[in-house]
Amino acid sequence: MAFLNKLERIFGRFAIPSLSLVLVVGQVLAWFGIYRGVLNPRAFLLVPAEVPTPGGWWHLFSFLLLPPLVLTPSIDLLLMIIGWWMFYLMGTALENFWGTFRFNLFLLTGFLLTVGAGFLYPYNLVYNIFLGGSVFLAFAHLNPDFELMLFFILPVKIKWFALIAWLGYVYKLVVGPGPERVQSAAIMANFLLFFGRDLYLTFRLRGRTISKKTVAIARPADPVRHRCRICNRTNVSDPQLDFRYCSKCVGDQCYCSDHIFNHQHVTSETAP
Repeated sequence: MAFLNKLERIFGRFAIPSLSLVLVVGQVLAWFGIYRGVLNPRAFLLVPAEVPTPGGWWHLFSFLLLPPLVLTPSIDLLLMIIGWWMFYLMGTALENFWGTFRFNLFLLTGFLLTVGAGFLYPYNLVYNIFLGGSVFLAFAHLNPDFELMLFFILPVKIKWFALIAWLGYVYKLVVGPGPERVQSAAIMANFLLFFGRDLYLTFRLRGRTISKKTVAIARPADPVRHRCRICNRTNVSDPQLDFRYCSKCVGDQCYCSDHIFNHQHVTSETAP
């Protein structure tokens, strides 16, 4: 975390505010230009083998603005509009949680991993699906109880959609064709770069609790596994709360669902 704080002090002034909105607006304008026949969709495609050709470097960035409807005509325009809205909503929530610089860094690492993976199969198209996939997985991890309206009538918690997405990525990673494998691996690697520490701490604490219960059957173990740093509520006193560890704080700082987005981050200067 100290490394990220140092990067933010040096490069934070170059971060682009509301980057999710910038990308959505760019795709909307690109779609309108393609629909009106002003722009050629071929100019947005990224085929790594063509990057060394004159002007090919531009495709390293232009593919970010290619609307999904162009590559998959079966996608309804209404669904694409919903997708744009969801990407903006989730991206803005992540930016509010992490700050502008770290959200920019999250998208940048996903971009670099996706493009780098694409060069392993240089004659195949590289898609910008990592934008939606990475942002969706990150948002669902931080807000597992956020509800989406399935078919506009049935509320379903986003963690179940995330589980389906994870199963899909794992399936592609195991049995999919080569290009889909590396693109899925890029999305999953980007998530683990930012949330691997959080997952490790959670599973480690759960493992300790299970181990204590196993070796001390005669003596009841302390059931308190998570305690909010702000309000001191625990998983025992308030089992309905969701406890998480802030990836922006120094050390293993636990917060309940009421304070994970509403607390002052612990830095190396303020840590006791």
